[in-house]
Amino acid sequence: MHTPGNMARPVMHAAHEERLQRILFVTSEMSDFVKAGGLGEVSAALPRALRQSHDIRVLIPGYPKVLANHHMRVVGRLSSSFRLPACDIGRIDMPDGLIIYTLLCPDLYDREGSPYVDATGADWGDNDIRFGRLALAAADIASGSGELGWQPDILHVNDWPSALAPAYLAWREQAVPSILTIHNLAYQGLFDRERLAPLGIPESAFQIDGVEFYGKLSFLKAGIFYASHVTTVSSTYAQEITNPEFGCGLDGLLRTRADQGQLTGILNGIDDSWDPGRDPYLAGHFGAEDLSGKRINANQTRDAFGLGVSRGPLFAIISRLVHQKGIDLAIEAADAIVSQGGQLAVMGQGEGQFETALQDLAARNPQAIGVRIGFDETQARQLYAGSDFLLMPSRFEPCGLSQMYAQRFGSLPVAHKTGGLADTIQDGVTGFLFSDPSASGLMDGVARALESFRSKPRLTAMRRAAMSRSFGWHRSALRYGHVYDRMLASRATSKAA
Repeated sequence: MHTPGNMARPVMHAAHEERLQRILFVTSEMSDFVKAGGLGEVSAALPRALRQSHDIRVLIPGYPKVLANHHMRVVGRLSSSFRLPACDIGRIDMPDGLIIYTLLCPDLYDREGSPYVDATGADWGDNDIRFGRLALAAADIASGSGELGWQPDILHVNDWPSALAPAYLAWREQAVPSILTIHNLAYQGLFDRERLAPLGIPESAFQIDGVEFYGKLSFLKAGIFYASHVTTVSSTYAQEITNPEFGCGLDGLLRTRADQGQLTGILNGIDDSWDPGRDPYLAGHFGAEDLSGKRINANQTRDAFGLGVSRGPLFAIISRLVHQKGIDLAIEAADAIVSQGGQLAVMGQGEGQFETALQDLAARNPQAIGVRIGFDETQARQLYAGSDFLLMPSRFEPCGLSQMYAQRFGSLPVAHKTGGLADTIQDGVTGFLFSDPSASGLMDGVARALESFRSKPRLTAMRRAAMSRSFGWHRSALRYGHVYDRMLASRATSKAA
């Protein structure tokens, strides 16, 4: 994983000038080991960017892939609480110096499958205990437990799996500032009310000003309510989630946090490996001034996906195949793309109905549509590099990374104007945005893309503009640093009062 260059160290509150701020970054996935989505990429990149100016350490469950092939030593121990079992804390020192704490509890984490579901795609039946244990461990460490010889100044948790941690701190009356980053509001961690006692959640917290959400226990709502500050992964998404259309039933609470000045949108970044001039995965390298290598990757992609030789545009989809991503809209538009001389290469996995529909499309159009169910890093990068356009008709998109990858590799996104897509694509300059999340809206964007493809000077200019965009993590890290400073300054002011 590559890190940004030198960054100015954020100004710290006077009480913390003598040392770097200590941050415990808590996550349920990290692409160094295991990932199910964008959170895994962020969890690998953001702490590394913040290491330039903070003493930041990562806490992650001890899944098999975390413990495999890494030297790990046990450095701490946490006792059992309620129905949450005791666990050891392991430490892994990564080659670049990043410190990873691993939560060692084989009964909870030593399983095949993803962090959240088993091999059949079903949620683990004890996910409340598995991630309640993670959240309580984070709160324990923040409170000085665990015998680590290190205690954070700030607790930074991510999405619902660790969102109970700020609540545990509040119920214990521990004044450690906490920040919750929402990567996707649609996943909330909902469980039955009967799970309160096993998790050690006070009955008094099961109310609208607490953890209750339409009769259920919501891990994510707990984090939004109790965290000192809430961030999300783009400025537009931070605005969208305060409205009913995108707020998933939490818009009222999020409006309150926004009105209090405690909701901030900070755009994600991508790491420096996304460089078409030196990416080892690519079949041919290229740059903004010499785009010939795109043709080499296009040929490689057509071969890999079984597509015919073509002088027409190559469209790509690299995505989870789920309703949120607008895959049904792309399926509706596929025949029109093919009828106008285009080809479509799809890589991803997800809902069975979409996988089947895409495979049926490919069977009917074997020279023009290719589908790969699953994910392969090498083919994905070659697809970004070889495609002319990337389809992203997401109904909502908190941030999105694919559109950034595509632009760096000279593939112009055709995307719904929402969330991070609106914040990272310059319409008509580095890609094409459409406002209506429908098949006709997508086809309007595709028509504009096809028009640009027919004008080589315009296409080349747009590719060069897209490839010149900077999506590095240094800006995001600086903004998180400012949020940390504000939280510590507020805590110091409260103490003085």
